[in-house]
Amino acid sequence: MAQKEGDVRDYNLTEEQKAIKANYPPVNRNYEYLDHTADVQLHTWGDTLEEAFEQCAMAIFGYMIDTRTVEPLQTIEVETQDVSTFLFHFLDEWLHKSNADEFFIPWEVKGTEVKVITYSAMQVYN
Repeated sequence: MAQKEGDVRDYNLTEEQKAIKANYPPVNRNYEYLDHTADVQLHTWGDTLEEAFEQCAMAIFGYMIDTRTVEPLQTIEVETQDVSTFLFHFLDEWLHKSNADEFFIPWEVKGTEVKVITYSAMQVYN
């Protein structure tokens, strides 16, 4: 895969990572942070439910780091029956992955930490 013009970073990607990256266009920011007294509350949207869920994950990581400096190189699978439960487990799995894998988000670039995903005020409109 050709690097973006002006992109001189050496990713040293595996073939599997290159295949994943090729499936995702540059990330658009389809999310916003809402005022809340104690927690981070976010609103996301997309042309599809999948895109809206991806934006949820990007919003969470966008709260912790500058997401313009990262590339999508991994995927996760989550199975569930209910769409709200799916969203919870999807986000919880990404949060767990970011905390369990020291290379997912290196500690030196982490800003504010998101500690837990909650159902509080969670709504999914399809």
